[in-house]
Amino acid sequence: MKEFDTIAAIATSPGESGISIIRISGENSLKIVDSIFKAKNNKKLLNIRPYSMRYGFIFEKDTGELLDEVLVSFMKAPKSYTAEDTVEVNCHGGIITTNKILDEIIKCGARLAEPGEFTKRAFLNGRVDLSEAEAVIDIIRSKTEVSMKAALKQSTGSISKEINPLREKLLNIIAHIEATVDYPEEDLEELTADEVSQELKDILKRIDIMLKNADQGKIIRDGLNTVIVGKPNVGKSSLLNSLINENRAIVTEIPGTTRDVIEEYINIDGIPIKIVDTAGIRETEDVVEKIGVEKSKEKIGEADLVILMLDISGTFNKEDREIVNFIKDKKYIILLNKSDLNDKINLEEVQKLNSRFVIKTSLKTGEGIDKIKNCIKELFFAGELKPNKFVITNSRHKEALIRTRENCIEALDTLKNTQAIDLVSIDIRNAWMSLGEITGDTLEENIIDKIFSKFCLGK
Repeated sequence: MKEFDTIAAIATSPGESGISIIRISGENSLKIVDSIFKAKNNKKLLNIRPYSMRYGFIFEKDTGELLDEVLVSFMKAPKSYTAEDTVEVNCHGGIITTNKILDEIIKCGARLAEPGEFTKRAFLNGRVDLSEAEAVIDIIRSKTEVSMKAALKQSTGSISKEINPLREKLLNIIAHIEATVDYPEEDLEELTADEVSQELKDILKRIDIMLKNADQGKIIRDGLNTVIVGKPNVGKSSLLNSLINENRAIVTEIPGTTRDVIEEYINIDGIPIKIVDTAGIRETEDVVEKIGVEKSKEKIGEADLVILMLDISGTFNKEDREIVNFIKDKKYIILLNKSDLNDKINLEEVQKLNSRFVIKTSLKTGEGIDKIKNCIKELFFAGELKPNKFVITNSRHKEALIRTRENCIEALDTLKNTQAIDLVSIDIRNAWMSLGEITGDTLEENIIDKIFSKFCLGK
């Protein structure tokens, strides 16, 4: 274990609640809390048995003023979350009480923890690897049961179990190559180019399997970024309200009512979907509306999916064509809205558009809404989402796998062109290093700091 100073932070959300928990981790955690704690039975906290709780009171050290009635628990190193001595003070919920106790703990020698510092210590002390540590924040931020289960699976080492055997294979190849090159006088069995090539091909197959579903994994983790676009007054805000079952966006018959983007999350069979309602795209002289139109175009650029809404009771005109040209390189669904009115739109022209999915909808009657959800599953999950399937959900992990794949391919090309196994050692080592970035074994310290800075305080 590494030696660190003692840190403290509130581990529960601020605000009114039944209880709040203040977490203290480090060599002096028990001593610090003991200095301001008085047990009901007058026993010293320093004598507490590990993994037990003690009931008592927290006092202000200088004045003796009672701060709160609490329960204190103690987890002894290395069998704790951080692999250090850890104390948790369970006090009454509420901002004032909780902050007063935290302030007193800091006065007695602890330091306020940085974001993610408890989990960072768990990683640095070897209790978890980096992929398991990253899963902690994914569990906290998960938006659906499917995303929570994927993060929970990662937190128990599912990625490490896939990555570590591949790293071991690569390391064995490197060691064998370098041993035969450095010690030619020893009677070592030489690896042939064909043998190394076969090993690399086996590794590539496994990497390709992991990468195959990485895009789906990112959606499970971060949500499907979906933007609703169309001319003013085609029903974009009504669609948002219908999907989230709430009057979130203002709806009027006046074109240009929506001036800014509105974002909400919905859950479609476990898929977290961020729905973005945008300002109607059209030429306008209104300064505020013009800003909204520009923001709409920015959101389209960031979108995974675009829902293009057309008014079936109107004509397919120049403004519609300009929007189609703007989104043509995106995956998109076309909604022919207001199907409860008379059809005036040229359906033949609509069918020429590059989209597999054209749905007639009526937000007034509810027609076609369920079909939207089925289209999304078909576009991104081949019609079915398998929650128990192993997937790479983290973009950082995906990038590391892509670099590993490139290094392995370069090594295979070298072997094919030269048959000299000693020349591929650098590419194979780079592949080994890239895989190590996923578990944190070969990642630079500044990048590790950046990862944990995204965590919340107290975790």
